[in-house]
Amino acid sequence: MQRVVFLNRFFPPDHSATSQLVGDLAGYLASCGHDVHVITSRQLYDDPQARLPAQETLNGVHVHRVTTTQFGRSKLVGRAFDYFSFYASARRTLLTVTRRDDLLVAMTDPPLISLVAMEVAWRRRAHLVNWLQDIYPEVAAQLGVPFLKGPALRSIMFLRDRSLKKAAANVVVGEQMADKVASRGIAKDRIHIIPNWAEDEEILPVTPDVNPLRQEWQLENKFVVGYSGNLGRAHEFDTILAAAERLRNNSDIMFVCIGGGHLLERLAKRVQDRDLGNFKFFGYQDRKVLRFSLCVPDVHWVSLKPELEGLIVPSKFYGIAAAGRPVIAICAKDGEIGRMVERYRCGGGVEPGHAGALVDLILQLNGDVALRAEMGRNARTMLDAHFTRRQALARWQHLLENVRPSHHSARSPARF
Repeated sequence: MQRVVFLNRFFPPDHSATSQLVGDLAGYLASCGHDVHVITSRQLYDDPQARLPAQETLNGVHVHRVTTTQFGRSKLVGRAFDYFSFYASARRTLLTVTRRDDLLVAMTDPPLISLVAMEVAWRRRAHLVNWLQDIYPEVAAQLGVPFLKGPALRSIMFLRDRSLKKAAANVVVGEQMADKVASRGIAKDRIHIIPNWAEDEEILPVTPDVNPLRQEWQLENKFVVGYSGNLGRAHEFDTILAAAERLRNNSDIMFVCIGGGHLLERLAKRVQDRDLGNFKFFGYQDRKVLRFSLCVPDVHWVSLKPELEGLIVPSKFYGIAAAGRPVIAICAKDGEIGRMVERYRCGGGVEPGHAGALVDLILQLNGDVALRAEMGRNARTMLDAHFTRRQALARWQHLLENVRPSHHSARSPARF
């Protein structure tokens, strides 16, 4: 029986993407007989004032929740305080929980938590596995976070690279992310690609005529262009907004956003300022109704700023594919999602800023039911062949049961 300790700032019942991924994997490993622990915060992603139980067992997983500041995500300074308080509290708990030869799996929320995990793994003679959902600090630098440039940026990258080199394994979620990590001098045999996943056994294609949300949200007889999930700083909405403005007099087309995020609030404000009647906004849906909410749109759009390709992979792509819906990738065409959309013929790609091309694609999909159906089938076929939840969890189990200690493990950790 392997002992596994996960480290991530959020965990179920939180609904955020990373907490659902850790929850799925931790619960699966526990069901396979492993001794699984999770060190996380007492907060919820969208409710920093939440006080979840300090200790509990969920689906066979031992959950250790640490106390942090509670400023939330709205301000960068407050978020930084929450990060640093989590580093300190998580380190103390890690030192208590972690034992020799444990597998310590560190995600990337908060950023650079791998540095804390690296030190604890060295002290406890455990084996570090980094699970990279994004590559920090490069993401923050590209988004213009203050002070992340010049010597400060290079110093943080150097320390981050140390934590990757000392790990027994580094798991990334896309091919281009693997290339980025390898370009930092990380041994390729310690880089493993395991894509994220969706609840594909529960999320199945549902036609509009039997989808209760289509009626409840008054979307009958509409062609729905949808967005589902978090719309954050890594994404962009100017292209879809410009397309919606050009289509404002087309009564057949409705744009629907389901979820939240920093940019979704700004998008809603811009829609209101422009008096666009072809947008509807709905909050995050309970996981139990995702199978319906993901099937509300006839086509989904996914966006990513081109400069962030290889640093982030939008995981919502897999939920869309599970629902059997085409994808409009408002991303670099040679990026991770753009390539998959083209390779598997499950949608279309539009470069950010090309609103005219987006309008043409929307009108084409609106007018061609057979093409939409074919793209949707292709998306689900792609998922079933390569990206199911069972496949991903099995890959994780195989990796963790065959981890070999890093040749760096006997050396001292990076100095801070």
